[in-house]
Amino acid sequence: MRLLDYPEAKTFVLHWGEMGTYWGVNRSVAQVHALLYLSDRPVDAETIVGELGLARSNVSTALKELQGYNIVRRVHVEGDRRDHFVAETDLWEMLMRIAIERKRREIDPTIQLLGELSQKLQRDGNAPAHIRERVTRLHEFMSTLSGWYEQVRVLPKPTLVTLMKLGGKVARFIPGRAKE
Repeated sequence: MRLLDYPEAKTFVLHWGEMGTYWGVNRSVAQVHALLYLSDRPVDAETIVGELGLARSNVSTALKELQGYNIVRRVHVEGDRRDHFVAETDLWEMLMRIAIERKRREIDPTIQLLGELSQKLQRDGNAPAHIRERVTRLHEFMSTLSGWYEQVRVLPKPTLVTLMKLGGKVARFIPGRAKE
């Protein structure tokens, strides 16, 4: 029986593909990821093509992108010359890998550009003060956020889980906070 013959699996794969478009990920990429995530064994590209009804080129592109995020890897299956693929199934590991790659692709270049613009605006006596102030503030904010992320991402997984479960209660550990 094919994986997508199970209605719940098919619903999940279709939903994950739809959600991918909201996250800035191509629908095909998200569907390939969902299929591999649900699979209990390595899957070759032709099987992915057959399961999802996608063009071979779309599957190839999706696999390359997912490998670029380091959430899918190529594996060897003894006795089969084809490439097979498996998805990361540790959810924390998957989250961290995606965050690392998205930061590298999206946040880091933005911080660099904002830094350059901020420096230029500081030297430009003709630049409107509000533009200088807003670009500089945005640069400082994103740099602070990036620094926080770099500190948090190296924490051990159990510590991250505890922090997440604490949520807003973590504020009680901050000295001088306003009483609720």
